[in-house]
Amino acid sequence: MQLSEREDNGVAILMPSGKIMGGPDAAILREKIHELVKGGKLQVVIDLAKVDWMNSNGLGILISGMTTLRDNNGDLKLANVTEKIQSLLTITKLITVFEAYDSVPDAVQSFSASGSN
Repeated sequence: MQLSEREDNGVAILMPSGKIMGGPDAAILREKIHELVKGGKLQVVIDLAKVDWMNSNGLGILISGMTTLRDNNGDLKLANVTEKIQSLLTITKLITVFEAYDSVPDAVQSFSASGSN
């Protein structure tokens, strides 16, 4: 998995690509989210457009990241959820846990619409 990052309107956007399978991937994403929290960036969108596949460990990474952010009065939202990942979220019933948006701009906009900081 590769991970790139950008910012839009004060929201950190993480853009993983490849497969999110746990192991080193878990460490990369977890460390990045902790780094963002330390830096006061508590609104995070994960753009899944370039993620080919994710297993249950990958889902665990997302849940852990969301929990870390919410424990610090932030939030994590998903954008560009692929059909494969959508299916995985539905099967595991996590579709009700994550806020998912069709595009990164929609996800970024949702932070200001909800009034969360």
